Amino acid sequence: MPFDAWIGALRQTCGYFDCTLKDRRSFKGSVSTRTNGGIDIANIVTNAEKVTSSRSQRSNEDRYCFLIVQKQGRATLVQNGTPITLRPGEMALMDSVKMCEIISHGLIEHDSLHLSRSEVVRCFGDTAIPFMKITPDCASSQILQLVVNRMVTEPLVSVGKGEEGVVNSLAALLPSIYQHQAQSPAFMEQADGTLFNCIQQFIEQHLHEEDMGPERLASAFHISVRQLYRLFEQHDETVCRYVQRRRLARCAEELASPMLSKCSITQIAYKWGFTDSAHFSRSFKREFASSPRMYRREHLALAV
Repeated sequence: MPFDAWIGALRQTCGYFDCTLKDRRSFKGSVSTRTNGGIDIANIVTNAEKVTSSRSQRSNEDRYCFLIVQKQGRATLVQNGTPITLRPGEMALMDSVKMCEIISHGLIEHDSLHLSRSEVVRCFGDTAIPFMKITPDCASSQILQLVVNRMVTEPLVSVGKGEEGVVNSLAALLPSIYQHQAQSPAFMEQADGTLFNCIQQFIEQHLHEEDMGPERLASAFHISVRQLYRLFEQHDETVCRYVQRRRLARCAEELASPMLSKCSITQIAYKWGFTDSAHFSRSFKREFASSPRMYRREHLALAV
């Protein structure tokens, strides 16, 4: 988008923001929106140096809280005088009515899930909505990350009038995450997360993309391929094997789903990054000791 169109779309989608640019001619950016599970999700791409909004500009933006999922690049978010740096795969909660800054370190992309602010306020009760990074060190945050990773990669099955339950369920997890993090004296140190976890989250968010491999991961996290290999070796893993196992797990879930019984095995395999049906069948049988066809038949029979 041209810059003027981009800032207009951003304000229409997320409320009033200003922007600092080094050079309009080199600007890159896009804004798009979609709805999943009853939640509006804004996908924002920009290389703007800084995106800001003052307290007075945000005072009337009380419809939503932003659950931000960093997908590409690195960005520093500032609110309440506290900076939080997000790497690909990490996420943070921001209160929409408070002044904020988003400082990009190069080209960035994030998905912003717009949660009902009134519901988030209700869940926190007397506690002010915190500005926090969602770290994967308690059961509630792991559940939240699992659900959000699914929401930013694929549509949830529509449940009609009950879709507000998705918003309520996500909001209900936030207070326990905050309480767990706030009890630790090293909260801000923990909030920086671990590189391995960031890479795992990034893989989950991009699992369906064919080029998800060592070179893509090393480039996204600004490390060498060798450093990436060593990181996975420390966890008794290899990069390619980990990605393949996660893809096979997602294929197995969909093969066992009665709601996807009309999708062919090949369609499901291709959806999750496999480009060769024979290779997929061999890999699946090694992982689950059953062919994809037999696995589907047995699990659909159990579902019935």
